[in-house]
Amino acid sequence: MRQQVDITQTGGVEYNTKIIVIIVVFLILILPAPISMDTTEFRKRGKEMVDYIADYFEQLDKRQVYPDVEPGYLRPLIPDSAPQDPESFEDVLKDVERIIMPGITHWHSPYFFAYFPTASSFPALLADILSGGIGCVGFSWAASPACTELETVMLDWLGKMINLPEEFLAGKDSEGGGVIQGSASEATLVMLLAARTKTIRRIQSENPELTEAHIMSKLVAYASDQAHSSVEKAGLIGGVKIKNIASDDKFSVRGSALKKVLHEDRAAGLIPFFFCATLGTTPCCSFDRLLELGPICNKENIWMHVDAAYAGSAFICPEFRHLLNGVEFADSFNFNPHKWLLVNFDCSAMWVKKRLDLTNAFKLDPLYLQHSHQESGLVTDYRHWQIPLGRRFRSLKMWFVFRMYGVKGLQEYVRKHVNLSHEFENLVLQDKRFEICAEVTLGLVCFRLKGSNELNEALLKSINDARKIHLVPCHLREKFVLRFAICSRTVDSVHIQFAWKHISKLTTELLKAQDKQQP
Repeated sequence: MRQQVDITQTGGVEYNTKIIVIIVVFLILILPAPISMDTTEFRKRGKEMVDYIADYFEQLDKRQVYPDVEPGYLRPLIPDSAPQDPESFEDVLKDVERIIMPGITHWHSPYFFAYFPTASSFPALLADILSGGIGCVGFSWAASPACTELETVMLDWLGKMINLPEEFLAGKDSEGGGVIQGSASEATLVMLLAARTKTIRRIQSENPELTEAHIMSKLVAYASDQAHSSVEKAGLIGGVKIKNIASDDKFSVRGSALKKVLHEDRAAGLIPFFFCATLGTTPCCSFDRLLELGPICNKENIWMHVDAAYAGSAFICPEFRHLLNGVEFADSFNFNPHKWLLVNFDCSAMWVKKRLDLTNAFKLDPLYLQHSHQESGLVTDYRHWQIPLGRRFRSLKMWFVFRMYGVKGLQEYVRKHVNLSHEFENLVLQDKRFEICAEVTLGLVCFRLKGSNELNEALLKSINDARKIHLVPCHLREKFVLRFAICSRTVDSVHIQFAWKHISKLTTELLKAQDKQQP
C-alpha cells in the first residue's frame, strides 16, 4: 500500500526554500562586496606571490629575453574600463602571465646584456615588502624618525665603503651628508639647481644692481660630450646653457679642454658655474680626469658634480678605488646602488660637502610641515634635499643588503662581473672580424665588426630579432658600436660563451648573405 504524503507540508518546505534563496540573492545584491583582503587572505596570497617570484627567477633563463609584441598589444587584451565588482586574486595572477609577461623585457635574464645592470636581490625584495607594509612618507624627521636616521647612517656606511672623503659624510658634526634620490638624473638636476641658486646669490651680493634674470641669461654649465642625456635635460629644466667639452681619444675630458672653453666663455661675458664630471660614461664607461678638472673648478668657483651612476659601485673594491681619485675636489657626488650593488630600483646615493648649499636652494617651511625638533640642529628633514616632498623608506633595502651580503660579498659580486666582461673581450679579440672600440675597465665591452656602420646596424638587428640575447648600441665618434654589458645577478661564464657563439654564428650568416649580394 503506497504511503500517503502530506502535500501541505511538502509545499511548505518548497515555499520556504524559495524564500530563503530569494533572501540570499537579495542580500548578495544589496550588501557591499569586500573591497580588500584581510590579514588571513594576505598571508596566503603573499606566500603565493613570493612563490611566483621565486619561480620566475628560477625559470628566467627559459623565458625569451626580449618580447616580440607590437606597440598597442596590451589594450585589446583587457577591458576598456575598470571592473565594477571585485575580481579574484587567482584571476589577476593568471592575467599577469597571460597579459603582462609577454610584454616584459627581462632585465634580470642571464641573456640580457643591454644598457647597464639593474640590481636585484632577495634581501632587497624583502626589504621593499617591509617598506611598503610600513608605508611611511619620510619627508621629515618627525614624519618617521627611523626612516630619516637609517638613511643618514646608511649613506655614511656606503660612503665609507668607497672611501669617500670625510667631508661628504654626515657623521656627528660634519657640514656634509648623503641622501637617497630616485635616480642619477634627479641628482644631477638637484645639484645644478643648488649651484645655480648659490651662484646667483653670490653674484648679487657682490653686484646688487644685477637682476636674477640678467645673471641667469649669462650662466653656463658644462659636461663631457660623452655625458648622459640627463645632464642636458637638467640644463633645459634649470633654464641654463649647457656646453659639451670635447673628450680625448679615450673619451675622457681633460683639464686642458675645460680650461680652454672656460677662457673663451669668460671672454664672451658668460658666467661658468657648474661642471658635471662623469666616471663611467654610458656609451663606453670612460672616466673624466678628476685630478685635472677638480683644481680648475675650485679655482674658477665652479660647482663640480661627479656622476658615477654605474661605475660607483665598483669603488667598494680597492683595486678600482683609484678611479675615484680627485673626488676630494668635488662639491657633490652620486652613484646608483640600484645599478650594480644588489639594491633594487630606485636607490640613487648622493652626497654633498656642504648641505646648506643644497638645502638653502630648496627650503620651504609651511606650518603644517614644521615640528618641535627641527630647530634643535640634531635632525635632518630630507624634504629640503630633493624635488618631491614625499619619499619612501628606501634605506631599509640598503640595510638588508649590506648586512646579508657584507662588504666582501658585494666585492665578490662586482669582481665576478668584471671578470666576465674580460672573458667576453678575449673572445672578441680572438676573432679577426671584430675590434674592441674602448678600454674595458669594468663590466662593459664595446665592440663592432670591422666594416661599415650599416654592417654593424644589420648585425645588431639580427641579434635582437633572434631574441636569444639583448644588446643596445652607441656611437663612439663616427662609429656605430655594439655594447655588451654584464647585467644579471645570475649571469655566468656559460651565458657569456653562449652569447658569443650566437653572435659569431649570426655574423657568419650576415657576411655570407652580403657576399652573395656582391656583383
